[in-house]
Amino acid sequence: MAQAIRDEIIEELLQGYSTPQDLLGEEGLFKELKKRLLERALGAELSEHLGYEKGDAAGRGSGNNRNGHSTKTVLGDDGTIELAVPRDRNGSFEPQIVAKGQTRLDGFDDRIISLYARGLSVREIQGHLQELYGVEVSPDLISRVTDAVLEEVRAWQNRPLDPVYPVIFFDALRVKIRDEGLVRNKAVYVALALTGEGEKEVLGLWIEQTEGAKFWLKVMNELKTRGVGDVLIAVVDGLKGFPEAIGTVFPLTTVQTCIVHLIRNSLAFVSWKDRKIIMPDLKAIYRAETAEAARAELDRFEAKWGRRYPAIGQAWRRAWEYVVPFFAFPPTIRKMIYTTDEIDKLFRRELLSWNGTGDRVAKSRAGGCKPDHAAFSVVPRLRHPCAASSCHAAAIG
Repeated sequence: MAQAIRDEIIEELLQGYSTPQDLLGEEGLFKELKKRLLERALGAELSEHLGYEKGDAAGRGSGNNRNGHSTKTVLGDDGTIELAVPRDRNGSFEPQIVAKGQTRLDGFDDRIISLYARGLSVREIQGHLQELYGVEVSPDLISRVTDAVLEEVRAWQNRPLDPVYPVIFFDALRVKIRDEGLVRNKAVYVALALTGEGEKEVLGLWIEQTEGAKFWLKVMNELKTRGVGDVLIAVVDGLKGFPEAIGTVFPLTTVQTCIVHLIRNSLAFVSWKDRKIIMPDLKAIYRAETAEAARAELDRFEAKWGRRYPAIGQAWRRAWEYVVPFFAFPPTIRKMIYTTDEIDKLFRRELLSWNGTGDRVAKSRAGGCKPDHAAFSVVPRLRHPCAASSCHAAAIG
């Protein structure tokens, strides 16, 4: 854990402070602090490598000594920083905080990737970095950074998968992607798994114009090709033909329809004044103790509301085969598998930016970057611990 900085040190550093430029400017305190801290850290790394501190008599006759400094210029969030990098006489010192050959500090490439993901072209990224940080970056460097990310994405998208997954959530998010000056709606197909180790793992992302069972069948075949032999429970959004697509490739998989989607679709038939009144009766169906009790609640619902809203009961009965599987599990497991909203929550946090209306937006322009590539450029780091890590054991048991 980092040590707290004492107030007297802060006060000493801020002596003479009068304008924000004194802190944030080209010659400001923040930049100077970063330079000095990096140089001190490099010196500490060299001491660790040599086995003795600077000026320590233990270094005499050790076979390796300090050998001055070399000058190195690196790019960071606040522009260029010139560092004095210590050397050893044998040339065996390999610095870690700023490695040999490293010309950009950690975080700088992330700035480029973030701008690329927002749809800026190479030239626009170059201008933005120049304007904001005063850094002259070549278009070739920007292209190398973004190409490296796309290579990582391709490797991620084709990586081998586990042979068995207790639960996989399947859903397609509607995303607005700006392409050639027009905003187009595209479907981002997502497979989010709960692994045997109790983690959430995005198995893959696929971009298509619309959502359909035919494309989901292609996704299932790809998952099988990448090593998936069995899925215990597949949670889906109720798309027509989707369960059959899963069964074609994974015939032993239990398919659970998303109850939240079913509720939303049901409420689409209901007038605003009736929604609060009808919700307890809908909840009574999926909160029943058993499948038989749930069917009895559905019968009661139709007796009460069937004349005014006949389409609701009909929708539930059509989907009933894929509604009832989760009644075979205890309440803790039911809570995990009754909705595909885990995908929406994950991607709201990690992947998609949101505009003022709450619509999902992945902005991409065709001025120098491929739109779908920009939407994919924030893929890495989509793996998170699952709060209920016992789900796999209960599902298997």
